[in-house]
Amino acid sequence: MNAPATAETLRRPVPSSCLDALRAQFADRLSVSHAVREHHGRDESPYPPMLPDAVVFAETTEEVAAVARLCNEHRVPLIPYGAGSSLEGHLLAIQGGISLDLSRMNQLLAVNAEDLTATVQAGVTRKQLNEQIRDTGLFFPIDPGADASLGGMAATRASGTNAVRYGTMRENVVSLTVVTADGRVIRTSSRARKSSAGYDLTRLFVGSEGTLGIITEVTVRLYPQPEAVSAAVCNFPVLDEAVMSVIEIIQMGVPVARVEFMDTAAVRAVNLHSKLNLRESPMLVFEFHGSPAGVQEQAALVQSITADHGGMDFEWAERPEDRNRLWTARHNAYFAGLQLRPGCRASTTDVCVPISRLADCVRETVDELEQASFPYTIVGHVGDGNFHVLMLLDPDSEAEWQESETINHNLVRRAIAADGTCTGEHGIGLHKMQFMADEHGPDALALMRSIKHALDPHNILNPGKVISW
Repeated sequence: MNAPATAETLRRPVPSSCLDALRAQFADRLSVSHAVREHHGRDESPYPPMLPDAVVFAETTEEVAAVARLCNEHRVPLIPYGAGSSLEGHLLAIQGGISLDLSRMNQLLAVNAEDLTATVQAGVTRKQLNEQIRDTGLFFPIDPGADASLGGMAATRASGTNAVRYGTMRENVVSLTVVTADGRVIRTSSRARKSSAGYDLTRLFVGSEGTLGIITEVTVRLYPQPEAVSAAVCNFPVLDEAVMSVIEIIQMGVPVARVEFMDTAAVRAVNLHSKLNLRESPMLVFEFHGSPAGVQEQAALVQSITADHGGMDFEWAERPEDRNRLWTARHNAYFAGLQLRPGCRASTTDVCVPISRLADCVRETVDELEQASFPYTIVGHVGDGNFHVLMLLDPDSEAEWQESETINHNLVRRAIAADGTCTGEHGIGLHKMQFMADEHGPDALALMRSIKHALDPHNILNPGKVISW
């Protein structure tokens, strides 16, 4: 499986003067060892490792700014690195350069419980944040599955299982501290609930995937922990009826906190991986938040809708330990899927479409996948029209890789034709750059390129990702 061969994949040499300057400042926090570089030159995408020339472990915004100034001066590529859980080649050093590891920037800087906000360094993970604010009665709801860093989640505009109720990172980032390509430090906004002052710089950097600036601090919205939480699973004889149930639930305005879909193969994989005994047929997993009476009312209405579509009786998980086990299993569906074909390499893709077009998009995708020469699973945050396809490929088979790319292309075209998007939450990275023009059109893409040129004139920030230079 090979990355696209373009001029943007050509490595740029890192001058020894740049490495010497970095070594003088960071000492043992700069590494050129092969093992460290290899760790920072691969992610969960199907591409082979693409190693940086060196890795720097930063601990403060000022250190990030110093690295940026040096790299800008020497025209050296600079790739921010969080938890390494990206799926589309976001962090691959396709031109070499410096991988800037922010994982040591893991301090909770402030909790403003009265204002329902928290400010963290970029390396704080979502689990770490929720553990540290547990005693405030608040929680941070964005849950992409992997224990990703908040900086990486902001950079990729992540969402996840709770997005149907609480939104994505786009709605839940209040403010950012960002280091620009030339080493300036800016704060994108205040903590005020709203503002009409100037351009919305926060939204500009949320989703920019490290190509416009390096996020070093994030202020996020918090929410009161719900008084009552209940989870349930419901199986269906066929996939279509499960998806139609979700469409009707959303159109009825039922405020479910989570509604997740797994196809039969995904349920089988989860059972094997997490030692569960879930019924192996298309399944919806629900979670309800609110008052005890509100949760009961939501559950009753959802049960009625699913029953009309052939849904079987709900199986409840009301104890916290049972809910945690169920959601942990769902979050591990990616790794569970890999075990269906030992030794495989996964190509995983996601699209998002308007909820009214979801059933058709899923059905047509399944029809095509059923003819594929490799196994697959489908899972999805179907409450907001987003679903994922995991294709399990022989890493030595170029034919399977090309076949999977054809399916991926057809899926994206199907989504864009339905007025959807080529990615609901994975991001563009390297893998989905080719679809940007189809989705946005040449004029919008040219405007994005102008923004990139203005903010990063020497193309050092994660070059070769999102849009071509």
